[in-house]
Amino acid sequence: MPINETWLAQVEEAALEPERPIVDPHHHLWDRDGSRYLLDELLADTGSGHNIVATVFVECGSMYRADGPEALKSVGETEFVNGVAAQSASGGYGATRACAGIVSHANLLLGAAVDETLEAHIAAAPGRFRGIRHSASWDASDDIRNSHSGSHEGLYVDDTFREGFARLARYNLTFDAWLYHPQIPQLTDLARAHPEVTIIADHFGGPLGIGPYTDRRAEIFPQWKKDFAALAACPNVVAKLGGINMTVNGYGWHKQDRPPTSEQLASATQEYYLHAIDCFGPDRCMFESNYPVDKVSCSYAVLWNCFKRIADGFSESEKAALFHDTAARAYQLDG
Repeated sequence: MPINETWLAQVEEAALEPERPIVDPHHHLWDRDGSRYLLDELLADTGSGHNIVATVFVECGSMYRADGPEALKSVGETEFVNGVAAQSASGGYGATRACAGIVSHANLLLGAAVDETLEAHIAAAPGRFRGIRHSASWDASDDIRNSHSGSHEGLYVDDTFREGFARLARYNLTFDAWLYHPQIPQLTDLARAHPEVTIIADHFGGPLGIGPYTDRRAEIFPQWKKDFAALAACPNVVAKLGGINMTVNGYGWHKQDRPPTSEQLASATQEYYLHAIDCFGPDRCMFESNYPVDKVSCSYAVLWNCFKRIADGFSESEKAALFHDTAARAYQLDG
């Protein structure tokens, strides 16, 4: 869905706590189908008032190699993003260190043969490559978009997938998990089976609110709470708090005459954040922008103000974890 900058500009907010250091651990970069979100666009958002000191790029099928072995085409994304990171690291584009960590895709259904792909990613960005995302987001409804990287109903419980997944520990790589809320128990089973791999659960496990899930939030939320609590019992799982303003979540912000304020966002969604923090603890939670996907609903400055409103009652050390320290530790950005 295209971004309507004029619509977003109707709501402007000054950044709350503008000096607070933030690592944004989840954004994308692309130039395709008439949509452009590259370093300039990213820095325009990160420079809109909050103190974004570093970011983590997460795979989105961008700039894959046109030629060569199928298993290595995704390495093109790492090569591309590492170049953007080098631009940022030059200091010529401001203080924010964009793409200080890189998470790309490898087809873990290759099983043990995925080693070649993992090693190629690491070689393409040896100082920045941190992990793999192989999305499992799948639903039987035609109203819901399934993963761009290919998925099926039981990906995370597939034996061949798990053979490939287990290879991540050998290379000290993290795993970002993107799925929809009915699949959370499958992720929990994966985490229990492989405690040696750090799993980062994206976007609250994808609570759906469109298609057959429309107007069912009151019914879905209690089960989501139970499933997310069970996932939190796995000490190798870390939670990303964000990515809940996508169209698939069903809030319909993009259909309104004006975009939401940070107060409106917080009021509508804070129960997810507070439950996640209660289950995982601040030391295993990190706020994320999921930009530019969530930009269809709200501006970057408003989104981070929403996070700061939700975190207002937490201690200074807890805020430091939520906004910076958990992400820096999980993605090994400090040293």
